[in-house]
Amino acid sequence: MNKVFSNADEAIHDITDGMTLLLGGFGLCGLPENCITALVKKGIKELTCISNNAGVDDFGIGLMLRQRQVKKMISSYVGENAEFERQLLSGELEVELIPQGTLATRCLAAGYGMPAIFTPAGVGTEVAIGKEIRNFNGKDYLMEMAFDADFAIVKAWKGDSMGNLVYRSTARNFNPVMAMAGKITIAEVEELVEPGELDPDQIHTPGIYVHRIFRGANYEKRIEQRTVRPR
Repeated sequence: MNKVFSNADEAIHDITDGMTLLLGGFGLCGLPENCITALVKKGIKELTCISNNAGVDDFGIGLMLRQRQVKKMISSYVGENAEFERQLLSGELEVELIPQGTLATRCLAAGYGMPAIFTPAGVGTEVAIGKEIRNFNGKDYLMEMAFDADFAIVKAWKGDSMGNLVYRSTARNFNPVMAMAGKITIAEVEELVEPGELDPDQIHTPGIYVHRIFRGANYEKRIEQRTVRPR
């Protein structure tokens, strides 16, 4: 089956209202910008979005929040988005805040076919309310379920037509673990090459995890808070 699509609009064509999406990126680094733009244009609603962050007001998932497309946000870091804060405090948006390591490991569990993980993170806090706790060797651990996402949407630097992906620098954040975790994984890449052109030792995500791939365009690659050394 051909994995290569022409653009984001084609790649996301069957994402519909009410679905659960994993979206790669950390802050504004490594965001699947083209797919987010296509989702905004398509106007689908009632989405559950699982991402490390909620973007900012005019970029990333923040664009979807502004259009009221997101019903529930499952995230670790949301401190840079005023619209997110407004919707949370007004009760318009369901929010599940979880420890960052737990977020990553629940993605890994989904990718590995494991139904759940046990972690000490969150024990004794509000995170643990309503969840099972087990004791191993005298220490309590919280049971967290693997994510069950309809789609994973990730962004890589290079990919080939078989779906093998290479991430660049800090864009290798949540993208690799999320690429493993979706029922269908969509990857947008800056460069799309033929099989054999990527060094096998440099491939971060094997093509077996990727169902659709396309070459993106016009990446902004914004910097959340630019900090430079004094002259």
